[in-house]
Amino acid sequence: MSSHRTTADVLEDHRAAGKFVDVGGLNTFVLDKGTGEAVLCLHGVPTSSFLYRKVIDELVMRDLRGISFDFPGLGLSDRPKDFDYGFASLARFAARVADTLKLDRYHLVVHDVGGPVGFALAADQRDRIRSLTILNTWIDVVNFKKPLPMRPFELPLAGEAELATINHLTWQLMWKGLGVADADQIPKEESNAYVDLLKRDDGGKAFLRIMRNFADTDAFRDRCYRAVRNVPYPVQAIWGSEDPALTYERYGEEIKRIAGLSHIHQVPGKHFLQEDNAPAIAAQIAAFTKP
Repeated sequence: MSSHRTTADVLEDHRAAGKFVDVGGLNTFVLDKGTGEAVLCLHGVPTSSFLYRKVIDELVMRDLRGISFDFPGLGLSDRPKDFDYGFASLARFAARVADTLKLDRYHLVVHDVGGPVGFALAADQRDRIRSLTILNTWIDVVNFKKPLPMRPFELPLAGEAELATINHLTWQLMWKGLGVADADQIPKEESNAYVDLLKRDDGGKAFLRIMRNFADTDAFRDRCYRAVRNVPYPVQAIWGSEDPALTYERYGEEIKRIAGLSHIHQVPGKHFLQEDNAPAIAAQIAAFTKP
């Protein structure tokens, strides 16, 4: 699917839809729309708040305030060389964003790397979380094995070489294979925007720092578990059932077991389920916000 718009047009519209705020001295891009109870959505890699743009618009239609920000090193936010890109640091940064936006209490949505980061955030801010919605991610960081497409990025030289191969053409192959269930319904100008947002000023070097700083300790796993066990807020999971990387059978069932969920809502999507299942995701989040 194509349109008369260019990828540059898509990026300019995305930038115009958000704002920049100072978070601990870092220029941080934020999508923040609507009123009502706040829903803070955490993205993973190699994405940004751009992944949630449709979900946020759907949340606004349901009288909620939809929020997503770009983590340092990704999207339109700053990419400092001396920043700690580990999961614990990103969780602290997310807490600072919540403070900057004056979110006293909020619903939390997590996905991909934003899963472990968000679990750490929720464990630290249990009294501020209204609900937790989990999208395709993992929680047992000790036994997590990176899916095959992610593994080269953690290695010196191999990661740089792999990153250099990512362009609009190669991204389309990944997009169709791993990203979305129905790529034909998404304009290429929009899907290609992910590449430009990833590479931007530093060519993706900060992204590599994130990929090489995954948490895998017992202590961090325990912290993640505290976000879903014996908590004062409700927890649910929504899964793209066709995700070939973080499969429902392996990782969805893991979330279900560890969080003690009776069931998981499955939608016909792959890893970037926010792209082609935004209405269903927003509806489930909205229903979950009701007392």
